[in-house]
Amino acid sequence: MNRIFSLLKVKDEDRSLLVRTLFIFLCSGAMSTLTGAVLPDMQQSYALSYEFRGFLLSVQQAGNLSAVFLAGFLPYILGRKRCTVLLSSGIVLGIILMVSTGNPLLLVIAFLVSGMGRGTLSNTTNVVVTEVSGNSGAGLNLLHASFAVGAFISPFLAVYLGSAGWRTALLLTGGLMLLGIILIATSTLKNGREERTKGGKVPFMKDAGFWLVTFILFFYLCAEASLMGWMVTYFQESGVMSASLSKTMQSLLWIMILLGRLLCAMLTPRMENRMTIVVFLSLLFTAAFAVMMSSVKLFIVIPALLLTGFSMSGIYPTTLSSMDSRFNGSTVATGVCIGTATLGGILWPNVVGFTASGHGMKTALMTILLPLAVMDVLVLAKRLKK
Repeated sequence: MNRIFSLLKVKDEDRSLLVRTLFIFLCSGAMSTLTGAVLPDMQQSYALSYEFRGFLLSVQQAGNLSAVFLAGFLPYILGRKRCTVLLSSGIVLGIILMVSTGNPLLLVIAFLVSGMGRGTLSNTTNVVVTEVSGNSGAGLNLLHASFAVGAFISPFLAVYLGSAGWRTALLLTGGLMLLGIILIATSTLKNGREERTKGGKVPFMKDAGFWLVTFILFFYLCAEASLMGWMVTYFQESGVMSASLSKTMQSLLWIMILLGRLLCAMLTPRMENRMTIVVFLSLLFTAAFAVMMSSVKLFIVIPALLLTGFSMSGIYPTTLSSMDSRFNGSTVATGVCIGTATLGGILWPNVVGFTASGHGMKTALMTILLPLAVMDVLVLAKRLKK
């Protein structure tokens, strides 16, 4: 860890907070991926339709969105620590509801509050790591690498425990999240109310660069949320993979994302324009995903899926770190950016769900190529922008 602290130039007094922040974001990653991995099992237990499953994924993203905005402004009322602890507790509550009932209304509430918890942690952890590492691209890639660690662990839990144990997998993840919340509650995270002058007067709304970053992330999340939410379902129902192999591949996808983010964390400090690596990853994402969807042969699908995971790795954190440091250090500006981007994660999983009902899962997942194409254009524009 000392080498990481040195790389990020973290002060001694901030080291414990950084470790706790990385851990709770790891727990958030575990929850994020596990939802998609156990959704087919929930469907069997609760008899959920395609439309309702897509709606639940969109509701979770809507909760994510609302919390990102709330976590941007509530610190001025409650303080950053109280806000984080309060809203992230929604993940624990959501898990309890998911394993307890198939009631549609309560499932909607469960996915909503779990999404609110994830959105809160997305906002707070990005701001904290930006502050303690000096808006370092390496810092944000390391943060999102911790998310990837949790994301690849949780599907293995679902595979190991089997379809009868999906509730146990969720409860174990909820226990880790509760530990993370306790660690944050006892950390040096600011507890007093934040001063409005710190983020309230940052002129981000009229900045073209801010909105370019925001919409790159918007279209990226269209693709990521849809792929992560529906991938296991597609592989199982198309017969490309068995249930256990499809969940295992979801974990391997996140291993590739983890490796890619660690590589990006090492490379970005050495690059004059960090968007160069985003251009490469964005184009590779589109190409690898298209190849994966074009075949049902495992010797083609598996390498293409792993390349897809690798290419997804650094797009979000590196693009976010390329934003003006005044904006990345403001909970309001960060909240507006991530919150607006999260609309993509709300929109496209629903598009996939409704398309699947009429045209099948393969055609539905192919629609992801549209936001990927738009993202590629915006990434190139950001790279060329002076």
